[in-house]
Amino acid sequence: MAELTIDRLKDILRISAGEDESEQLAGEIGETTFSELGYDSLALLETAALIKREYGVDITDDIEHLSTPQALTDFVNAKFAA
Repeated sequence: MAELTIDRLKDILRISAGEDESEQLAGEIGETTFSELGYDSLALLETAALIKREYGVDITDDIEHLSTPQALTDFVNAKFAA
């Protein structure tokens, strides 16, 4: 299974939000907080569910501490590698 990339996370975030967030997710978003990107806790919980389904990594309990896309992808990839 491939690692979670920022580009794949962007796709997952678009799906979780249930709408087209292309503008907010354009460019380098790795160090931008999810709140700055307009994602609330509900969208992040949906993101966690999609990641669990696709990558088999449960981040539900950790999502509140993962404030940026880069932190989230690093966390998932570290769990996946373990």
